[in-house]
Amino acid sequence: MPATEAASAQKDHGAQPFIRASNVGKIYGSVEDGVTALEDINVDIDRGEFVLVVGPSGCGKSTFMRILAGLDHATSGHLSMGGERITGPRQDVGVVFQSAVLFPWRTVLENVLLPIDIQKRGRDKNMERVRGLLDLVGLADFENRYPAELSGGMQQRVGIVRSLAHDPAILLMDEPFGALDAMTRDHMNIELQRLWAANHKTILFITHSIPEAVFLADRVVVMTPRPGRIAEIMKIDLPRDRTLDMMSSPEFGEYVRRIRAHFGSTGALD
Repeated sequence: MPATEAASAQKDHGAQPFIRASNVGKIYGSVEDGVTALEDINVDIDRGEFVLVVGPSGCGKSTFMRILAGLDHATSGHLSMGGERITGPRQDVGVVFQSAVLFPWRTVLENVLLPIDIQKRGRDKNMERVRGLLDLVGLADFENRYPAELSGGMQQRVGIVRSLAHDPAILLMDEPFGALDAMTRDHMNIELQRLWAANHKTILFITHSIPEAVFLADRVVVMTPRPGRIAEIMKIDLPRDRTLDMMSSPEFGEYVRRIRAHFGSTGALD
């Protein structure tokens, strides 16, 4: 589906989307001889929606996320959240990167409380909620442990809880499970789906794994190789809660096949 058709297909998804990207482009360097990372990105995301962005390395996935987080700026077009144009970093955004980046001298609880402290929201007012999140991801008994005492998957769960501690409007995740082994990654996908079902946060998740995208998403935004454009926006009509066994079903395989067809000639994705 051409980018323009993908964009027009969005209009029926919600008259007033929570997130709106309108003709977003990004060029690094000068307009004349710079590198075009993104070109004519148009996508709407509703509140509470779980959207995966999939594409080959260098297609601008992470650039788009950084612009949405207010950590970078678009060269053309604009992004808005809740009807307000995004012009810089926002306190109502949570970000999870590939590495949890925990402070080794702080306990699990102290790491999770970091955004609460930075934003001066008050520990006492948020402690019950934070401990509830730790319990939800199976870390209630580990709040006084240090990062070195945790597995990679546990550290990443701490990073996810930390990103949710200040109750953000949207959670941005940039290949958060890419460094984990296959079994731990599957487990983390199950945990994240359960966490999303309990909180219904808006999530934008960046990945280059097609099966991961199909497993988690309400919709998958498929991007082309650089310059990154939207090739297709695909609704994933599979029941929740999704199980690992579902990944071997014909329906799941058909979604994977349709997405992979966009990259079949280059073999760009796994």
